[in-house]
Amino acid sequence: MISILVTGPIGGGKSTVCNYLAQKGFPVYDCDSRCKLLYDSVPGLKERIESELGLPFAELGRIFGNPQLRARLERIVYPLLVGDLKAWMAGLDVPVAFVESAIALDKPAFDGLYDKVLLVTAYKSLRFRRNSKAPERDGLQSFDPSRADFVIKNNASLQTLYDNVDIFINSIV
Repeated sequence: MISILVTGPIGGGKSTVCNYLAQKGFPVYDCDSRCKLLYDSVPGLKERIESELGLPFAELGRIFGNPQLRARLERIVYPLLVGDLKAWMAGLDVPVAFVESAIALDKPAFDGLYDKVLLVTAYKSLRFRRNSKAPERDGLQSFDPSRADFVIKNNASLQTLYDNVDIFINSIV
């Protein structure tokens, strides 16, 4: 099986691409959604996070403004997320699967969990209009196109994006 990391900056369109891939029948692992599921399903995880970060779970969003808190949360959550991703992949019997994550490319914990990288990006002004959190989080992310095997620029219509995804799919299957 070939696993493809779908990554890109906030508001770039990676979730839209992944939703389209899922509609076409491809398995897609959404790291953000699965992480939220782990918060709710792993006994004691929320309490451990609160204890080790020193803040209420409801205020977890504060990690985006604090690199030390973010790193502490990553040390707690990434091993669980990586284990969940590996179990998900082990249960698949398909030629191609996709993993959606804005951060996996830059986090060593995820090395070796994907074979190829699809970068979905857009002009900054578009991204900022598409997602209200983009201006706040944009500086926390960097995406070097040279690290991607494929790049889709999502600067036009939704149909253009879908057409580009179809071209990409035809190039890999």
